[in-house]
Amino acid sequence: MTTTPALCAAPEPVARKGRKNNPEKTRENILQAAISEFVQQGLAGARVDAIAERTQTSKRMIYYYFNSKEQLYVEVLEKLYGDIRNTESSLHLAELEPRQGIRRLVEFTFDHHDRNVDFVRIVCNENMHHGEYVKRSAVIRSMNKTVLNALDEILRRGAAEGVFRQGLEALDVHLLISSFCFYRVSNRNTFGEIFQVDFEDAALKARHREMICESVLRFLQA
Repeated sequence: MTTTPALCAAPEPVARKGRKNNPEKTRENILQAAISEFVQQGLAGARVDAIAERTQTSKRMIYYYFNSKEQLYVEVLEKLYGDIRNTESSLHLAELEPRQGIRRLVEFTFDHHDRNVDFVRIVCNENMHHGEYVKRSAVIRSMNKTVLNALDEILRRGAAEGVFRQGLEALDVHLLISSFCFYRVSNRNTFGEIFQVDFEDAALKARHREMICESVLRFLQA
């Protein structure tokens, strides 16, 4: 009796239509498709079949890379948080005067949330799960320390130079910045309809961007 090779090992699946196999590109394509599926359907409603269809690949390949739908969802969270944290690290905040550093961070956070609605929607979805899947990822907790470290460094320098008041907590400032930037995206449909506000209006967007910058800087000032 011959042994079926597939039962002895799990060779990496080959993409459909004879495409050249590129593991990193395949993983990235699956993650991107999964973001769209999770945003539209939530974790419970998302289907691996649909993600496979979006990437023109197979369920078997998805499970090969990610083991389960839940693990794929965790890695989507890691990717989305990683994108914002990695970009923050390129802002070179430590090289800027403290007030300029805060302004750059606030502007970046505002722009990132405004341009990355999927990030906001996935985070809203994860909050509906009470952070269950964030808890499974030590990577997310680790990478999110970077923004607090950067903020703490700016606040300490600002206090030493006399431009910021003493005793400021980086976590509090991060929450202050995130709350406005996040809310105006997460609640734009209900808020916009109730108050007849077009959050895509360029003038309104510029006013909000400057408002949160000024609000944070006035809160921090000595």
